[in-house]
Amino acid sequence: MRILNSDQRYGVAAISLHWLMATLIVALVVIGIYMVRLPDVGFNVKKITLILVHKEIGVLVLALAIARLIWRQLNSLPRLIETIPEWQKVIAILVHLCFYALMIALPVTGWVMSSAAGIPVSFLGLFTLPDFVPHDDILFGWLGPLHNWLGYAMAGFICLHAGAALRHHLLLRDETLRKMLWSSDS
Repeated sequence: MRILNSDQRYGVAAISLHWLMATLIVALVVIGIYMVRLPDVGFNVKKITLILVHKEIGVLVLALAIARLIWRQLNSLPRLIETIPEWQKVIAILVHLCFYALMIALPVTGWVMSSAAGIPVSFLGLFTLPDFVPHDDILFGWLGPLHNWLGYAMAGFICLHAGAALRHHLLLRDETLRKMLWSSDS
C-alpha cells in the first residue's frame, strides 16, 4: 500500500492518522461525557484520574491534528465519488472543516481551561505545557460549558460522519468508505 494519497485512495499515512485519531477522539468523547456526570464533591480519585487521562489524550489529539493538517497540505486528496450530488460534496467538505476546527478548538479550550484553573497540563508525562492564561476562576467557569458543548458538537459530527460513511458503503455501495480502509491492492 502506498504511503502517499492518490487520486483514488488515501495512503497508509492518512488512513493511519484518521483511524488513530478517530479512536482517540471517540475515547475522549466517551470519557468526557462520563466524567462530567461524576459528582464534584471532595477528592474523587476516579474523576481526577479520568480528567488527567482526558487531558493527556487531548494534547495528543492536538499534536496529531496539527500533523494531520500538515500532511493534508503536502498530499493531494482523493477525488470525491463523481455520482455524489454537488450539495452532498459541499456538506462533506463542511463536515471535514468542522472536524478540523473541533480537533483544534477542543484541546485548546481544555488547555486554556486548565490554565485558568491553575492546573498544569502534561504531555504524556514527558513535559508540562506552558499556561495560556493566569489563574482566573471566572474564565474557568465560562470555558467549562463551552468545552462541554464543543464536545457534544464533536459527538454529533462523529455520528453524522459515520452515518454518511455507512450509507455510502451499505446503501449506495460506492468507494467512499473503502478509500479510507487499508487495502493491499493500492
